[in-house]
Formats: sequence, structure tokens, C-alpha cells
Amino acid sequence: MQQPCVIVGSKYCSPNPVGLAIVRKVMKITDGNFVITSADGKLLFKVKDPLFSLHGKRILLDCSGAKVLTLRGKMMTMHDRWQVFRGGSTEEGALLYTVKRSSMIQLAPKLEVFLANNVEEKICDFKVKGAWLDDSCVVYAGDSDTIIAHVNKLSFLIFVLEDSILHFANVLLIVKT
Repeated sequence: MQQPCVIVGSKYCSPNPVGLAIVRKVMKITDGNFVITSADGKLLFKVKDPLFSLHGKRILLDCSGAKVLTLRGKMMTMHDRWQVFRGGSTEEGALLYTVKRSSMIQLAPKLEVFLANNVEEKICDFKVKGAWLDDSCVVYAGDSDTIIAHVNKLSFLIFVLEDSILHFANVLLIVKT
């Protein structure tokens, strides 16, 4: 069996399926209107979304507030390209991977992921194929049919009332195969 490819850090890996809830805090005006919790409600991550950002920058924070990843959209690209960096940096040396749509016009979401050392981007390191109808996606190793993960949205939406604000939580199940 092939060894797992650790990209961000081994502490974010699990050998078992993981239930997560992505909670969107709809009425929150300040930055950080998404949180990611475990299925039992324990805070795992927050997404800091600066109100005004030239590149659509978002920062993923762990539960202690430490910066895990910085996501930055590339301006004026035909394939809606995003770069993902380690921690709070956007320096080229901290680049972990780049994500882009596989084509400009798509009937279903298809993304290609290129690790930082894959500078020519001829063959993707991972591909993600989604389905609009069931809000799910499958992650493949490289440009192969080898499935390495499934992400499934459960068939319900949770409404969370916190501090008199209504939040929406999409419950996701990530299954490693």
C-alpha cells in the first residue's frame, strides 16, 4: 500500500472517515464568517475572510487561532486559479499547491491540483470531480482513476442559532478510500 502524501501537516490527517460541519455565519459582517467543526460541534478551524481583499484572500486558522493556510485567488485568469500557501505567508517559498478549473466552461465542477514542485503543470497531482445535484466530490490521485477520498454532503442542512444570529451548517463526510 502506498504511503499517504502529507501536504499541510500530519496532525491534519486521519486514517478514518471524518465528519465535519462547515458553518456559515450569515449575518457576520466582520471577517471570519465560516467555521469548521467536528460532527459533535467542536471547533476545528475558522476561515478569516478579510472584508476588502484585492486577491480574494482567505486564511484558514486552527482552533487556537494559528494560521494553517492562506488561500489567494489569482486575478484575471481564465481558469479561476487559486494558490494555497503554508501559514499566513503569500511568498513563493511557502506555496503548497495551486488549484484551477480544468476548463472555462463546465457542466460539473472539475478541479486540477498542482503541488508547488510541479511547476510545468502538464499533469495534475490530484483532480477533483464534483456533482452539482448531490453536492459531493471525489478526489483522485493524479490524472488517474484511483480514488483517494470522497466528500459527501449529507442530505440535510442544520440551522444553528448562536448569539441571536442564524447560521447555516453544511454537514460533510470525508471518506478516505
